[in-house]
Amino acid sequence: MVSGRMLRDAVINGVYAIGSKKREVDELNVFPVPDGDTGTNMSMTMNGALRELQFIGDACTASQIADITASALLRSARGNSGVILSLLFRGFAKGLAGKAEADCEALRRALKYGVEDAYKAVMNPVEGTMLTVARAASEKAAASSDSADDSDEPDDIKALWRDVCVAAKESLDKTPELLPVLKKAGVTDAGGAGLLIIWEAMLAVFEGGKITKHAENNSALSGISALADEEGEITFGYCTEFVINKSADAKDAAALRAFLQTIGDSVVCVDDRDIIKVHLHTDNPGKAVEEGLRFGALVNIKIDNMREQRQNKVKEAEILKRKEFTPAAPEKKYGFVAVSSGAGLEAMFKNLGADRIVCGGQTMNPSTDDILKAIYMTPAETVFILPNNKNIILTAEQTVKLADRKVCVLQTRTIPQGMSAFLAFDSDLDFNTNRLNMAKAIEKVSTGLVTFAARDSVFDGHHIKKGEVLALENGKPIFSERDINKAAYRLCKRLIKSDSEFVTIIYGADVTDERAEELLALVKDKYGAHVEIMLLNGGQPIYYYIISAE
Repeated sequence: MVSGRMLRDAVINGVYAIGSKKREVDELNVFPVPDGDTGTNMSMTMNGALRELQFIGDACTASQIADITASALLRSARGNSGVILSLLFRGFAKGLAGKAEADCEALRRALKYGVEDAYKAVMNPVEGTMLTVARAASEKAAASSDSADDSDEPDDIKALWRDVCVAAKESLDKTPELLPVLKKAGVTDAGGAGLLIIWEAMLAVFEGGKITKHAENNSALSGISALADEEGEITFGYCTEFVINKSADAKDAAALRAFLQTIGDSVVCVDDRDIIKVHLHTDNPGKAVEEGLRFGALVNIKIDNMREQRQNKVKEAEILKRKEFTPAAPEKKYGFVAVSSGAGLEAMFKNLGADRIVCGGQTMNPSTDDILKAIYMTPAETVFILPNNKNIILTAEQTVKLADRKVCVLQTRTIPQGMSAFLAFDSDLDFNTNRLNMAKAIEKVSTGLVTFAARDSVFDGHHIKKGEVLALENGKPIFSERDINKAAYRLCKRLIKSDSEFVTIIYGADVTDERAEELLALVKDKYGAHVEIMLLNGGQPIYYYIISAE
């Protein structure tokens, strides 16, 4: 039998395990774009359980632990993988309902219910993903119920969960055969890999009875992360910013960017005519400054200890949590919550009429609770959600049953789709007409993205090197380039069709105004006679350009 204490420790061990191996899971990304955040999303989702379970004593029942875990994971769920993970654990709450201790049959029910809920939540389930891995494990557990020796003794519980892990591993290894895109990339499914890591960590507790101390770099083990809010984990401690007054013989800033990416993340390196603006998160700000000196004289140097800032923020958050939160009373019929990242994009959605902006996007998916709080703060009877990213839609949909008002999640997979949906809205029309009009507007938008390759890879027979400029059309990588504007112009030529009427070019934090204007001039020169072209400073990270044609 599995006691409440044992189940609590098993889940906590799962938190630590996925936290220590999240980077490995992130690297199982099929495309070489900087969005391989499956491991990070699963780790941050599991951390929601840690924040609750670390204060629960040994007297709790298995049912209580399962309920606490399911509720915490649902609210902290990030990305598709995080939502599916939360639904799988919701199965534990159903299967273990009323149980002081969990026997083999309860665990089998837990797996079965979790898989059923997960499959129902995904609009078009794809085999070869973590859903397949979870289902294979559940089916193996169900098959073991035929054993005549099943007496629910500790050894039987261990044997059952070993079978679960073995079946999950076998299914994971087969995912490339079910999904050609995985086979082409030479990887197994990232979500399935993360799930196996969590389940194997739970098995370790069932077998040994103790929580395992995983790698020291597991941020879940730090006091800050265990109590932190859900805005993200701190991998590097110092936010470092400075401006370089370029010397006459300064080298290409691309070399500086490449170096900075080896010592940190969130790297922004904007090369203007006379200066280079630098921003990064690192544990070695001195190395960043030293490297910057090779390009010229430094001014406006600013280094902040983000971990200290986080501790102060957590203290403030704990004080706020003690105050009663009152949702905004409906003052109007319709309201909007949009997800975006970048000052320009946030301002744009606010100008369109968004009531609340949830900070997030690629590599920084917001949690269910983040979106739910924004809904509560929107003074409307019906709230439309614009996720603006394919990996946020499922998370947003979890708020529909949690909110105290009507919520409609629009299927916006990109920022331009969110813009078009907003422009199609008419406050004088009824809900169903508006939803239909916005859905039609979304379908008319083609989106192109210009970013950088996060790793070396081979895609469709083409060798792509880390750091190369990468162009995506409607989510699929199509070519790589060395020059950002050249890639953006080639992408425009693919997106703009004979019937295109509007083109929007949104440039990000790593593109100067001058470079953006150069691209605009090129596009206008070729298409300006019959297409309306708009240039916006979105200030977004990750993407040099977001381009849409409709």
